[in-house]
Amino acid sequence: MEPPSDRPGGPGTLPATAAETTAESPWPLRVLSQKLKTYIDRAPFAWVEGQVIELNRRANVTYLTLRDTDAEVSFSVAVLGRVLDQMPVPLERGARVVAQLKADFWMKTGRLSMQTRDIRPVGLGDLLARIERLRHALAAEGLFAPERKRPLPRLPHRIGLITGRNSDAEKDVLRNAALRWPAVQFEIREVAVQGVTAVAQIGAALRELDEHPEVDVIVIARGGGSLEDLLPFSNEDLVRAVSAARTPVVSAIGHEADRPILDDVADLRASTPTDAAKRIVPDVAEELQRIRQARQVLDRSVRALLHRETDRLAALRSRPVMLRPEVMLTARAEDVERMRHRARRSAETAVGRATDRIAHLRAQMRSLSPQNTLDRGYAVVQLADGSVVRASTQTRPDDRVRIRVAAGEIGARVFAIKEPDDVPRTPGESDE
Repeated sequence: MEPPSDRPGGPGTLPATAAETTAESPWPLRVLSQKLKTYIDRAPFAWVEGQVIELNRRANVTYLTLRDTDAEVSFSVAVLGRVLDQMPVPLERGARVVAQLKADFWMKTGRLSMQTRDIRPVGLGDLLARIERLRHALAAEGLFAPERKRPLPRLPHRIGLITGRNSDAEKDVLRNAALRWPAVQFEIREVAVQGVTAVAQIGAALRELDEHPEVDVIVIARGGGSLEDLLPFSNEDLVRAVSAARTPVVSAIGHEADRPILDDVADLRASTPTDAAKRIVPDVAEELQRIRQARQVLDRSVRALLHRETDRLAALRSRPVMLRPEVMLTARAEDVERMRHRARRSAETAVGRATDRIAHLRAQMRSLSPQNTLDRGYAVVQLADGSVVRASTQTRPDDRVRIRVAAGEIGARVFAIKEPDDVPRTPGESDE
C-alpha cells in the first residue's frame, strides 16, 4: 500500500509532472525513477550502427561498447548469448555492426542499459551498397553537376592542404609542388583522416581554409587505405561541406578501386597526392619553355612583319612615281598647257566667229544706210530748217535748199517746181 502522502487528493498530494515540482513540493526519488522507467519502456526498438570497441564475454551475457562511426558517442550494450550464437561469424573488437536496441532502465540504481534483440555484422558489400545509394541520391540533387565545378587558378598564391599528421601524402604534395614551382606556399592543416573524429576535423579544417583570404585552392589528401579507412570521405556531411565551399577543392585520396564520394563532389579529382601536386601548380621548367617558344614565335612574327613591310616599301619605291616624283608634276603641267592651248583656240575661234558676224551685220546695216544710197548717186534735199524734201510741193520758187550728196552739200535755189503728173513751172508764172 502506498503511503498516505502519495495518495492523490490527500493532504500530501504529489505534483503530477516534473514541471510542477518545487523545493517545497518535491518528488520522492522513487517517483522520478518510476516515471523514467515508464517513459523508457514505451520507447520502441531502434536499429543503430556502430563499431565494437569493447567486448566482455560472461556466462550467458556479453557486454559490448558500441561507438558511433563519426563521433565520440558510445553506449554500453548487453547481448544475450543466443543472439550472438545466431551471427554467421564470431563478433570481434573493431567490427562494424548494426544492432536492434531497446533502452532498459534499472530503477534501484538508476542505470540505463541497452538490450539487444538482434545484431548483424556490416560487410564490405553492405558498406559499398550504402555508399552507392548515397552517391545516387546526391547526384540526383545535382551536387556532382559539371556546371558546379569551379576552375582551379592558373597559378595559386597559397594552397590549403588538409592531410594526416606527418603523413606520406603531405610529404608527396609538398615535395612535388616545390619541385614544380619553388615559390609555392602552403597553409597546412593536419587532421585525423580516419576514425570517428576524421569527419569533424576535416570539416573544421575545410571551413577554416575556405575563409582564409589568401588560400586559392584546397587539397584534401590521403595516401589510400582500406574501404573502412576511407569511409569518412564518403560521409554526407563532409560531402555537402565540400559542395558548399567557395574555394575550389581538390580530392587526392589515392584509391582507385573504390572511389569515395568526395571524388565526385570535388572540383578536381587527382588519382594520388603526387598527381594533385602536379595538377594544382604549373611546372616552372615547362612554363619557361613555353615562354621561350612564345618569344620565338613572337620573334618570327615580328621578323616576318618587318620583311613584309620592307618588301612593300621596296615595291612602292620601285614604282615610277616614286623613282621620278617630278613626272607627276610634268604630266600635270603638260595637261595644263594642253588645256590652255585648247582654251585659247576655242576663244580665238569664238572671237573670229563673232567678228565675222559683226562684219556681216555691219554690211547689212551699211546696205540700209542713207549714205549707201548717196554713194550710188542719189541726193537728199533739205529745206532751210533741215527738214527733208520728200515732195516737190514742199518748196516754192526761190526757196533756198541744201542738197546733200555722197560727199558734201550743195546750196541751191528753187527755180521751178514740177508737181506730180504736171508740167514744170517757171518763176513768175501765175498759179491761175
